[in-house]
Amino acid sequence: MKMHWTHRLAPYVATLAMVFFTTALGGCSWLGISWGDTDETLKWDPDKLYSEARVELNNGSWKRSRELYQKLESRYPFGRHAQQALMEIAYTYYKEGESAQSTQAADRFIRQYPNHPNVDYMYYLKGLASFNEELGFLGQFLGQDISERDAKAAREAFDAFKDLVTRYPDSKYTPDARARMIYLANSQGQAEVNVARYYFTRKAYLAAIQRAQTVIRDFQQTPATEEALSIIARSYEALQMRDLQADAERVLTLNFPQSRYLRDRR
Repeated sequence: MKMHWTHRLAPYVATLAMVFFTTALGGCSWLGISWGDTDETLKWDPDKLYSEARVELNNGSWKRSRELYQKLESRYPFGRHAQQALMEIAYTYYKEGESAQSTQAADRFIRQYPNHPNVDYMYYLKGLASFNEELGFLGQFLGQDISERDAKAAREAFDAFKDLVTRYPDSKYTPDARARMIYLANSQGQAEVNVARYYFTRKAYLAAIQRAQTVIRDFQQTPATEEALSIIARSYEALQMRDLQADAERVLTLNFPQSRYLRDRR
């Protein structure tokens, strides 16, 4: 009796199947997947997860602590530890210098728990995250003036601190937030003056006037105002626009009668 072709191929099919199965297992191992791996936290209750995450946090193990808090929040989103877990997630990102992720976590907390007694801290943390991003490690190490850096993070930090001060004037974080706002406003004003001075030295007088006027308009309570008025006056002088020059000098004299820029012109 003639053997059917499928019977003749059966041994080869079995061999190929075994090879495929073995290769698949090897591939899983190559991808970092092990069938024997188990998550030790799967049987942990929320109290266990919280306590272990807290231990890691106190030890400065930010990533490990965050992983445990994330598991706690995802498994028990309505538990009594979920709110605190999200706060700590934002904090661990902040400690690692991940300002964008810290801000996102803080924003999510504010949206989900707007009436939480510690929501003021989330506004404060948002400000700190952007504030530290603006300074940067090298800026802190080298003592770099943030007026020489991109102002985007400074504006974001200022806005976050402003939200805190406006919404929670009696918060324990508000005094520090106000102090940082003053520092940021001064730095942003100085940044604009730096640009105006750059344009002036290159005889781009209209551009210099425009940037100096930004200081007068947006940062008029900062020390940068004095030099901004001087740049405006000198730029109008260079453009031979005497009336506008006189106006700028009059405002400079009225507000800064002892200004060194006035003495330099005498």
